[in-house]
Amino acid sequence: MTSGHTVTVFGAYGHTGRFVVAELARRGFVPVLSGRDAAKLHDLAASWPGADVRPASVDDPSALDRALHGADAVINCAGPFAATAAPLIEAALRAGIPYVDVAAEIEANLDTFAHFAERAAAAGTVVIPAMAFFGGLGDLLVTAAMGDWTTADEAHVAYGLSGWHPTAGTRTAGAVSRERRDGRRVVYRGGRLEYRDDAPPAGKWTFPEPMGVRSVIGEFTMADVVTVPSHLAIPEVRTHMTVEAARDLSAPDTPAPTAVDEHGRSDQTFLVDVLVRSGGEERRAVAGGQDIYAVSAPLAVEAVHRVLAGRTRTVGVASAGAVFDAPEFLRALSPYLSFALS
Repeated sequence: MTSGHTVTVFGAYGHTGRFVVAELARRGFVPVLSGRDAAKLHDLAASWPGADVRPASVDDPSALDRALHGADAVINCAGPFAATAAPLIEAALRAGIPYVDVAAEIEANLDTFAHFAERAAAAGTVVIPAMAFFGGLGDLLVTAAMGDWTTADEAHVAYGLSGWHPTAGTRTAGAVSRERRDGRRVVYRGGRLEYRDDAPPAGKWTFPEPMGVRSVIGEFTMADVVTVPSHLAIPEVRTHMTVEAARDLSAPDTPAPTAVDEHGRSDQTFLVDVLVRSGGEERRAVAGGQDIYAVSAPLAVEAVHRVLAGRTRTVGVASAGAVFDAPEFLRALSPYLSFALS
């Protein structure tokens, strides 16, 4: 249990932000509620008596400085991250505190690595993008599966989602990403990103039981193509998504998630199955749980906890697998997440 550390949550009233605030409070942190909409912040604060409310907009550096004043770290939960990440990282660097976000946007994460690597390293602070279900979890699983390998030929991250009821934020972020790459899809091959106009391949993936064999959209590329290659020598990184989830995401009338338990989680379940190949050898890692948005909260909060405790392997802009001991980190997420290596 952590006690006393203050963490500013930007976008605290959003769907994922609410899970992050609750997880911080559960673990003994003191959350500061921040974001663009003061009314929504005060509505949220009614559930957290005594919570510090600090409205701020990303186009107002002074307001961001006030939002981060006295904080030990900041977690950015407000998308689209193409608009929010850079101003919040700038504010974190001015405050001299670590920054964590839950960005799934490929382009926004690329920007973070490209624009802030040198400055964050020079400042001796940690900036961790994509510390969430997409990007962070896959990177931790690939890193854990690699074990003592220093290189591999390819890594596959297969997402076995029972369904996907996207939030409004997910839809907005997806639209921003598609616009930035002119509607093309992106793949990571030959050690670089490629932008393509053709349709992604369809296929089958054998997930661990009880999910079993499922139809998947191959090359359904997520933020793993940024996080994994940022520190692992793997020239081919491919992600796959169950067809049911892909259809839910693409349908314009799929409703937002609905809470089914006292923690606010939806009934969505997931398995993330990672396969790493090197020569003729294969290694696997798998994680399972409930609600991809809810599980992003313990991922982000555990990251902050470890950074503030000094349990890190590097400074600067770095993905989860580069900063932390991946197997240990994943095991620490029980009971939110099951984890196994094979």
